Amino acid sequence: MAKKNSLPDAPSCEVSCLHDDLLGRVRNGLTDPEILRRVAELFKVMADPSRLKIVNALILSEMCVCDLAALLKMTPSAVSHQLQILRRCDLVKWRREGKVVFYSLDDEHVSNVFYQGLVHVNEKRRP
Repeated sequence: MAKKNSLPDAPSCEVSCLHDDLLGRVRNGLTDPEILRRVAELFKVMADPSRLKIVNALILSEMCVCDLAALLKMTPSAVSHQLQILRRCDLVKWRREGKVVFYSLDDEHVSNVFYQGLVHVNEKRRP
C-alpha cells in the first residue's frame, strides 16, 4: 500500500541509451566539485528553521542578539550559537556600537537565496 501523500516513482527510460554529444556538453559545463561542496554547505546551514528565522529577521533590519532572542523566543545563547554558524558561512556580519553588537546579512545574495526558496515553496504549494 502506498503512503498517503507520497509521490509515485520517477519515470525512467525503458531502454539503455547514451547521448554522447549531450554528455560531452554537460560534462564540460559542470561546476567544480569544491564549489559544489561549498554550495551544499550553504544549503545545509540554511536548512535549519532557527537560522532561517534569524535570516528572515535580518532581512528586515539589523539587530542585536538580545532583540533577536526576544523576537524569536530563543535564549541569547541559542541565538549567538546560530549566528556563529551563519558567520562561518559568510551569511551574516556584525558591527560593534559601544557594548552592543549588531548583526546584519553579509550581502544581498543571502536575502535572494531566502526569497527564491519562498517563491519556490509558494509556487509548488499543494492544496
